[in-house]
Amino acid sequence: MADLKYYDVILKPVITEKSMGAMSEKKYTFLVHPSATKNQVKEAVEKLFKDTKVASVNTMNCEGKTRRRGATFGKTAKTKKAIVTLTADSADIEIFESL
Repeated sequence: MADLKYYDVILKPVITEKSMGAMSEKKYTFLVHPSATKNQVKEAVEKLFKDTKVASVNTMNCEGKTRRRGATFGKTAKTKKAIVTLTADSADIEIFESL
């Protein structure tokens, strides 16, 4: 397993209609490093965003889609998503405030 620092774990936020709707329940969705664990994701969120306390982390591995160009088949890259639930007394994450 790779030696990941907390700033390497979270790659980018997921901005979809479903993830934006879950923000009212203090659930935030991120794309994370494929080898990151739940504990590493929790530590990264608490260190990167001030005054946040993580209640739980749910992760899912997403397989790459099959793509075709002419007679050649290939697959897109695998990804890993993490849904982070914050505690009730935790501050909101600032990057989602302007959306």
